[in-house]
Amino acid sequence: MLRATNIDSLSRGTFDVLVLGGGINGAVAAAALAGRGAKVALIDRGDFAGFTSQESSNLAWGGIKYMESLEFRLVRKLCRSRNRLLRSYPSSVQEIRFYAAHERGFRHGLFKLFLGTWLYWIIGSFFTKLPRLLSRRTIAREEPIINVDGCDGGFEYSDAYLVDNDARFVWGFVRAALDRGALAANYVESLGARREGGAWVARARDVLSGRELSIRARVIVNACGPFADAHNALTGQRTRHRHIFSKGIHLIVDRLTSSRRVLTFFADDGRPFFVIPMGNRTCIGTTDTPVEVPETHVTPEDRRFVLSNINKRLNLPRPLTEADVIAERCGVRPLAVQDGSGTDDWMLLSRKHAVEVDREQAHVSIFGGKLTDCLNVGEEICEVVQALGVALPRPAARWYGEPGEDERRAFFEEARQLGLDARTQPRSSEALSARLWRRYGAQALGLLEEIRRDPRMADPLIDGAEDLRCEVAYAARHEMITKLEDFLRRRTKIALLVRRDELSTSPGLREACRILFGEAAEPKLEEYFQEHGARQPAEGKAPLTAQPLR
Repeated sequence: MLRATNIDSLSRGTFDVLVLGGGINGAVAAAALAGRGAKVALIDRGDFAGFTSQESSNLAWGGIKYMESLEFRLVRKLCRSRNRLLRSYPSSVQEIRFYAAHERGFRHGLFKLFLGTWLYWIIGSFFTKLPRLLSRRTIAREEPIINVDGCDGGFEYSDAYLVDNDARFVWGFVRAALDRGALAANYVESLGARREGGAWVARARDVLSGRELSIRARVIVNACGPFADAHNALTGQRTRHRHIFSKGIHLIVDRLTSSRRVLTFFADDGRPFFVIPMGNRTCIGTTDTPVEVPETHVTPEDRRFVLSNINKRLNLPRPLTEADVIAERCGVRPLAVQDGSGTDDWMLLSRKHAVEVDREQAHVSIFGGKLTDCLNVGEEICEVVQALGVALPRPAARWYGEPGEDERRAFFEEARQLGLDARTQPRSSEALSARLWRRYGAQALGLLEEIRRDPRMADPLIDGAEDLRCEVAYAARHEMITKLEDFLRRRTKIALLVRRDELSTSPGLREACRILFGEAAEPKLEEYFQEHGARQPAEGKAPLTAQPLR
């Protein structure tokens, strides 16, 4: 297995850089450094993108809300980053319209906010479609699901979103790092590190087996996200920056509207509140609650807040209740603050990142950040590591982006000859060829070859999800699936689309587990449902477990 081979190799030789943490910051750091020719190791104590980076709103936006606090330089930077993502990942990051209803009496008037969208468009280099002012009548005609009572109009503007899920996008950077020679392993925990003989020696532990190992590297990059402060304490690093945390949650329900727009409101507390398309589902949120620790969960109050706000603002056949919730997302935003800055008020903090360098010890810490800004983080880490004396043999190499047009044309021509799109499921949100290209790029040609040899490889396995048998087989070989949750929640978004009680009785899930884990399939199934629980199944269906949802 790829993971076992990589773990065996982590203790051999000295790496140029050891990256700790496989969220978005760590993944882009590893991809950028490996792409530029550095010898890189990447470890995470959980799965890649297994914490904050799997709990986002799936938006790659330029930070329009930071205009209220007059952070125009940050907005400019984020808009340029958004535009670069749109150019570099046209299949994965796409423009989407934000459709905002404005309530009378809101702290900013409608026309002021509309002018703000024009300024946002200008700051964003005119890269997206023009903003548009909306009357109540227009909203009622175009989006009848919106309750216009108490509304004096609205506006529409553009930003971007991830067509797939955030964790899958992060995995793409991990895969890119691996393809360029990096060693990466999930479920390997750093126990701290010390300087020895001009290099770092990190103690690490395989979380699954308990095996301990040492990893030598000239430079350490702490990309542990919300846990960066704790790891700095392990290595004796004293930094000017630290984190405070804000919790955000989303609820996933059946699709509420067929339009491909993000419906935008201002919740009762004045914060932006979204109804985001997610294929055949809708994602509602988010909250913004200060918390003391990174580990969080969805509370009854959180659910009531989201459901209450959405029921007030939409015309639904009946109010949404907890019974309508298919899945939940809950995570913290690690907000970077600087000691002595007096800016601990989380309501005033942006998601901008900070990179702090200890040049004497060759240690780098990344604080804060967001998905939109990820390419900037990768470039900045390359500059910092090079300044610390690590040679980058390919300093101008492009380390991000989708494959070139020739590869794209070759794939779609092969897919056309194979008649692939005729196999697209009736309820699918896109053609099968488009989805395979977005998720696998040039590697999708290998999937076409498997389908050509055995047409059954194009069959979806799990009701309610679009993932094919050949995709499960590919994940088993190449995507370092260690636990069932890695597959259901991060390499795919099945756990966000299919209710747990349906999963617990799914024959397709059992078959997927046999492909992924072989003889260990049943224990992996039991482990997943014991950890995450399952609702009671429909009458006559036997559950895998009888655990309640947590």
